[in-house]
Amino acid sequence: MSIKILFIVAFIFIIISLGSALFHLVKHKDEDHSKKTVKALTFRIGLSLLLFIMIFIAYFTGIIKPEGIGARIQHFKQNQQSIKRAETP
Repeated sequence: MSIKILFIVAFIFIIISLGSALFHLVKHKDEDHSKKTVKALTFRIGLSLLLFIMIFIAYFTGIIKPEGIGARIQHFKQNQQSIKRAETP
């Protein structure tokens, strides 16, 4: 199972938990549903922390690598610096 799929599934559960909390907050105003709102938000915070820790560990172990324009610019700058060092005697 790809690590990115695991991240996406965790993110989907975070969104579902947030939606559940919003539903209980807006639709129902009694004590029982207030407790459900708090539980859903607590679950979301826990999932968010778990997802952040998983991404942090995956990045530092090399399982995932940064991509995109920022990573390409940084790679280009490093290549230019190494070319300049190679040309300088």
